[in-house]
Amino acid sequence: MPIRDATPDDAPAIAAIYAHHVLHGTGTFEEAPPAPEEVAARLARIQAAGHAWLVVEEGGTVLGYGYYANFHPRSAYRHTVENSIYVRDDVRGQGVGKALVAELLTRAEAAGFRQMVAVIGDSENVGSIGLHLSLGFKQTGLLRAVGLKFGRWVDVVYMQKALGEGERTLPA
Repeated sequence: MPIRDATPDDAPAIAAIYAHHVLHGTGTFEEAPPAPEEVAARLARIQAAGHAWLVVEEGGTVLGYGYYANFHPRSAYRHTVENSIYVRDDVRGQGVGKALVAELLTRAEAAGFRQMVAVIGDSENVGSIGLHLSLGFKQTGLLRAVGLKFGRWVDVVYMQKALGEGERTLPA
């Protein structure tokens, strides 16, 4: 599957993919889709921090995107990143998301990170949970009813995967 680094030119396609998830899904707790300009600003911030933002593109069309960023801004978390993955609704279940997460894992490990966390909106999001399980993530937590979207309470599932030496050794 053709995966490449995202560019500012991808912002409109990324914004359209994300807008669908914002307006119709519980995988994100945003309730208003960001404009392409805001998506471009987010992309620039994440890449400026040295983190990966990737797209799967086929025939000139972006099918999905994913990125990793700091899990938390406090310095003690500096070896842990969080991933985010969104796929066009009409290609879900075709391996786009799995390819993106696999590449993010490879890049995060190569960059020296020791843990990757997935914060999955909605405990009923079996697609995302299953995708992460298939790549070696373990469920490490469940926050019940912490979001309210579409008139219902929504859980958050925490999943985690060690990268490289993980917690077995201290970073150099």
